[in-house]
Amino acid sequence: MNDLDGRPTAHSRVTLSRIMTAIDVNLYGTVHGGVLMKFVDDVAGAAAARHSGGTAVTAAIDEIVFAEPVRVGDLVHAYAQVNWTGSSSMEVGVKLAAERWDTAGGVPLTVATAYLVFVAVDVSGHPRPVPPVVPETGEDQRRFREAIIRREHRLARRTAIQQARADPPETSLR
Repeated sequence: MNDLDGRPTAHSRVTLSRIMTAIDVNLYGTVHGGVLMKFVDDVAGAAAARHSGGTAVTAAIDEIVFAEPVRVGDLVHAYAQVNWTGSSSMEVGVKLAAERWDTAGGVPLTVATAYLVFVAVDVSGHPRPVPPVVPETGEDQRRFREAIIRREHRLARRTAIQQARADPPETSLR
């Protein structure tokens, strides 16, 4: 396979799992959001590296939603896949699901979702091309379309902010 041939969505899928421990808690006795954010970044980075065939770095976190608290003892599974690719960037979607320690064997509960942007880089740290992602299922196609919307919003927001900084409104101190 050529390095820039399209790769199916399944090629990038990664699952990581870990048990949350007492060192992961916040002042409220639940798992600290920062611990979950690092877990999200770790699994997303693995998916981006798998898809791109090498090093990829986090460029942005578009969104992270904490839907349910995670508790000490919960077994948390992190699922990631590349949803969309540009020339050197990729959007990676992540879902965290927890198996509660006190209800072993129960259905895992979605506790967080996130969307991150990664850029593939070469050994000098410069962006390098990535193969296009090829959505395989209806779900993958939906994720691809939604990733394009998030990208358009991210770029429009950046442009609007740059324009606002260049042309600040005149204000009066009266």
